[in-house]
Amino acid sequence: MKNRKLKNSELERISVSEFKNTKKTPIIVVLDNVRSLHNIGSVFRTADAFLVEKIYLCGITATPPHKDIHKTALGATNTVDWVYAKDTLEIIEQLKTENVKILSIEQAENAQMLNDFSPNKEEKYALVFGNEVKGVQQTVVSASDKVIEIPQYGNKHSLNISVSVGVVVWDVFSKLT
Repeated sequence: MKNRKLKNSELERISVSEFKNTKKTPIIVVLDNVRSLHNIGSVFRTADAFLVEKIYLCGITATPPHKDIHKTALGATNTVDWVYAKDTLEIIEQLKTENVKILSIEQAENAQMLNDFSPNKEEKYALVFGNEVKGVQQTVVSASDKVIEIPQYGNKHSLNISVSVGVVVWDVFSKLT
């Protein structure tokens, strides 16, 4: 059987207003001092694809509108709700008061491997992703309910932040739905 690529007009895309009114996945993404505008835009596209509830852009993380974010977000900054916060730890503490479970995505002692993580469908999760060089701040890791690590088997043990977001959001999304 031959496969034919779908045309854009065949993708059954929903409108921005339909997206805003669609039930979201109980996932929040927190970007802790992410410096690359292209990575930020890519995170917006991933968040749109899997109906992420909100993105928190913290610290030095740039915010829309910006042409380099827009270049990779392809309009997802208009669909996905986002908030800027200067201090990541303050957002983490706020989310905890709202009974959101905080999961730092990091390589750390006692981290749970992503493939072994089973989210509770009754919980809401904030997935914290860190700076391209320094990762998630230690104070944020320490304040997290759990640290999740993406299993890696090669030499580098380092994924680009936008790739990490794609892997983790897809994994948690697929386990929740």
